[in-house]
Amino acid sequence: MHFLNAFADTYDIFLRGMKLTFELTVISVFIAIFIGLFFAFLKISKIKPLEILADLYIFVVRGTPLVVQIFVIYYGLTSLNISSFWSVVIGLAFHNGAYIAEIFRGAIQSIDKGQMEAGRSLGMSRGLTMRRVVLPQAFRRALPPLGNQFIIALKDSSLASFIGMYELFSVATTLGSNNFDYMTYLLIVAVYYLVLVFVFSMAVKVAERKMSVGD
Repeated sequence: MHFLNAFADTYDIFLRGMKLTFELTVISVFIAIFIGLFFAFLKISKIKPLEILADLYIFVVRGTPLVVQIFVIYYGLTSLNISSFWSVVIGLAFHNGAYIAEIFRGAIQSIDKGQMEAGRSLGMSRGLTMRRVVLPQAFRRALPPLGNQFIIALKDSSLASFIGMYELFSVATTLGSNNFDYMTYLLIVAVYYLVLVFVFSMAVKVAERKMSVGD
């Protein structure tokens, strides 16, 4: 009963936190997709310096904790007057971009080489064949792991609380501190995260189904 009362009394505060969590996740993943696609192309370019650049980026991101990356960007960009919101977005996009680059690289390289040769034999340039033939198939194969990465980014957005952003996790810890009852509010925030993950998972499944129908 106490849990339900606390849930009902704080739903408006948690919904505001959930809105910020949603915005951080969606915007950062949207940017990360472009970063990932860019570095995936560098990885498959066969141009050694570009491959090394992409490998270095992925190595740095994988080798350092996300919270460190966010702090470096947050304090490093203070002189540029970039808000904490955009600092977190850039940090999450930079971090997830490396993993998405590997997802896209694997998906593109999984497409049969005959697809590229068929496009070229029809008179299309390499770039046009990549855009119209290879990428649509690669994106379809990349969609399930992209969905997983989206959910990981959602949960990672809780690190924004370390620089004072009032997202879901920060709401829970603040309410827990004010009421000397961390457990109740941590259980409540777990429910909100589960709702978000469920919604995102369903959206990915719908997208997968629509793409499979279009085959």
